[in-house]
Amino acid sequence: MPECRSQAYNNQDERADDDDGKQGLHVAVILPQRSAHLLVAPSWPLTVLTVALCVTFIGLGRWQWHRGEMREAEWDAFAHGADQEVPLGAQKLADVARFARVSLTGHFRPELQFLLDNRTHAGSAGYEVLTPLDLADGRVLLVDRGWVAFTGYRAVLPDISFAPQEAVTVVGRVDELPSAGLAFGRTAPAVNGGWPKLATYPRLQDLSAALGRTLEMRILLLDARAPDGYVRDWQPPGLPPARHWAYAIQWWAFAVTLVVLWVVLAVRRARGRA
Repeated sequence: MPECRSQAYNNQDERADDDDGKQGLHVAVILPQRSAHLLVAPSWPLTVLTVALCVTFIGLGRWQWHRGEMREAEWDAFAHGADQEVPLGAQKLADVARFARVSLTGHFRPELQFLLDNRTHAGSAGYEVLTPLDLADGRVLLVDRGWVAFTGYRAVLPDISFAPQEAVTVVGRVDELPSAGLAFGRTAPAVNGGWPKLATYPRLQDLSAALGRTLEMRILLLDARAPDGYVRDWQPPGLPPARHWAYAIQWWAFAVTLVVLWVVLAVRRARGRA
């Protein structure tokens, strides 16, 4: 009898072990099935659209970030460009670092001036005055003498005349001609007609054609302390670098938001099927 009881207890223990094993196996099988239904992708057009927009937003963010780095380099060059004054000599303006402060001698041609239209200062409309400067070696460059206010009438141009000296030493920063960025924003000066001539974001080739002389490929921003100038609050070009970086982070935040929305929709769809 004791042997029978012992065998019965052993059989019960084996059945208990079998039940525990089956339950463990059952859990191991069910868990993957439950996790498989945690996410159910929304419709494939919505998924494709989400992926496309994420890629686009990430690309735009990288583009803005690189623009910020480029703008930072330009602003640094502008900040250090006035550290020293360098005589231009026989160098071309195109061979000098942008924003470098140079000095040169020549004589102005006040009877042949350009007015760059659609230029603003402190929120007010006006023009920038470009005056040719003849150098002793025959070269001609344009000197930006600063900003002058709009008269209030398109038919009445500001008086930008002045009495030039025979020869004058000019000091200023080397810079590019202002650019619109879009071709349809340009208006070349009239080849015929009187002076000064109006132009909106012209190319140097357009100004050369109107002047009848080949111009240096860059212009000179007249020093703020020099005479015969107007408002010369020269600033580095474009938006501050931090603004571009903020735009980059904004684009990347849009991409993250799309991913989160996609996951939320996928979870809700999975719960709806449960």
